[in-house]
Amino acid sequence: MAALSLAVGLRLAAALRGAHGLCGRAVRAAGLLGRGFGSAYAAVSTESLPPTFGFLLDIDGVLVRGHRVIPAALEAFHRLTNAQGQLRVPVVFVTNAGNILQHRKAQELSALLGCKVEPDQVILSHSPMKLFSQYHDKRMLVSGQGPVVENARALGFRNVVTMEEVRTAFPVLDMVDLERRPTATPLLRSDFPAIEGVLLLGEPVRWETSLQLIVDVLLSNGNPGTGLATAPYPHLPVLASNMDLLWMAEAKMPRFGHGTFLLCLEAIYRKMTGKELRYEGLMGKPSLLTYQYAEELIRQQAERRGWTAPIRKLYAVGPEPSTEKITGLKRQAIFWIWASKVKKDPGHEGTFSTNPTFLGLAMKVRLAMNTLHTPGWPQTHSDPPASAS
Repeated sequence: MAALSLAVGLRLAAALRGAHGLCGRAVRAAGLLGRGFGSAYAAVSTESLPPTFGFLLDIDGVLVRGHRVIPAALEAFHRLTNAQGQLRVPVVFVTNAGNILQHRKAQELSALLGCKVEPDQVILSHSPMKLFSQYHDKRMLVSGQGPVVENARALGFRNVVTMEEVRTAFPVLDMVDLERRPTATPLLRSDFPAIEGVLLLGEPVRWETSLQLIVDVLLSNGNPGTGLATAPYPHLPVLASNMDLLWMAEAKMPRFGHGTFLLCLEAIYRKMTGKELRYEGLMGKPSLLTYQYAEELIRQQAERRGWTAPIRKLYAVGPEPSTEKITGLKRQAIFWIWASKVKKDPGHEGTFSTNPTFLGLAMKVRLAMNTLHTPGWPQTHSDPPASAS
């Protein structure tokens, strides 16, 4: 697993050429060993020249696995810092974790990497929800675990309600666990304010409770204590983050991720209504929205450091776990669906110019992910594989 290090974009050709697995493939995919490598490394190694590129670094499987830092990743990351321990290029850490506060994740990374990581250098799976200001004053049901209320408020949502609050207000709705069923029929509540949308920040602990209550809210148009003859459609707005079906921890086999929970929710809704569950926003890696949000943070970071040269390229480094072969191609195909909305830059093979209407940016994004080891995926990002669907 040491090959899952940050060796992408870091010089020392001997170390990089000797790396195996993702490291070598990602370097070749990014073009950093070859014609583009010299200029890229010059920007890192020359203090007097402002960098013209930045890194979007995945965390799980690239920097750490579980709670352990990958030694080769730590060594490689330190080559991005100067003698004072400051980063020599703008870097943003991108993770699909969502059950932790942003500043806590920054503190955790600082301790692991031995380098000061600021909160605004960390993008959690739900961080782009800050952009959905049209929902920030609506009464939103929040699902997930950990500090869900604090996270929702940090994202700008000022009126949130938790699963436990709904369950307490309507105890007859949560009936799977026999020990939690009410022993007497409670009075119906008529003073519970209507819910106006749903926030899915990450996988909850009690899936059966969250699935039941979310479906109740959607089918009742935000009034779970009542019933409707016909379920409204379109339903209430749903914002979701982290589409990972599986993820790798210390276990030998992958674990269920929030994408599995979303799949369950979609299947239940489809079965009950005959219609598709719709998302007003779907974010987290590998969504284009998350990478566009990262662009803006990279630009702001460069401005704060006084780097005047425009950031022309972003190198996104992240593993597709080998144990996730079943879903890896599908995830890449999903990215290509989003990427198809982006105007291709004919002057740079495998790069894209982002849509300037989103954040007013026109930076080239080049993915340095290990798609080369995904069966059926092309050697460049010029076209998706014929088998992708």
